[in-house]
Amino acid sequence: MITFPNAKINLGLNIVERRADGYHNIETVFYPVPLTDILEIVPSSSATTSLTCYGNTVDCPPEKNLVMKAYRMMEERYNLPPVEIYLYKHIPDGAGLGGGSSDAAHAMVMLNRMFGLGLTDAELASMAATIGADCAFFVYNRPMLATGIGDVLTPVDVDLQGKTLLLVKPQAGVDTRTAYSRVIPAPSTMELSRIIASPVATWDGLLVNDFEPSVFTALPQLWLIKAQLLDTGAQYAAMSGSGSTIFGIFDSDKLAEQAADTFADCATFVLSL
Repeated sequence: MITFPNAKINLGLNIVERRADGYHNIETVFYPVPLTDILEIVPSSSATTSLTCYGNTVDCPPEKNLVMKAYRMMEERYNLPPVEIYLYKHIPDGAGLGGGSSDAAHAMVMLNRMFGLGLTDAELASMAATIGADCAFFVYNRPMLATGIGDVLTPVDVDLQGKTLLLVKPQAGVDTRTAYSRVIPAPSTMELSRIIASPVATWDGLLVNDFEPSVFTALPQLWLIKAQLLDTGAQYAAMSGSGSTIFGIFDSDKLAEQAADTFADCATFVLSL
């Protein structure tokens, strides 16, 4: 069985408060985008489970990969047989795009189907949330307002169909733990659901990512990328998650492709929505 785990962007990201358990309560809108990895799971030809990775380098041993963690959890709960897992990584790591979380959630959905476990999306999402805060979103994989640590999900009405997304990923990455340590939590002043209900062209200055001030101070290149996206025709631009990907929303593929040509030293992805 083969599937294509997709990335996400964050439309707004408010760090509301630090919790007693050390995590942070947030408010954000997760939006799925068509940049994908490739994940294949087949019955094992031996008595052991294996994970083989291709494409972008995955800098962790197989047992610490979120896909393998997802399998081990379901293996323990449902006595799954051994499988062979093949993962082609195309979504950049450390980019704020949720690639690893998506891989894990898609693996759980696949295992549920392969072995006829009959688990609902809600049951899968509950398990996925124990692997990573945004894993639960990828079980549903549709626009969601996320609160709590990112695991309390409510469907939200936002549609970017017909727009073109340009993702710009510089070589520099951002450590999520460090990014959180530099943010001063504060309640949001406007409801995200109200902001995103308005036209994209009105979002600038209202739809904000609370990570940007501190991350841009540490990596000024990211601020320059955002400014350049707006200068080259993006209706809205922001950092996704804790970075380091900056995205711009354009009215057409042509405008986005022309803008992409100006970022020769970065990885760029033009995605029709």
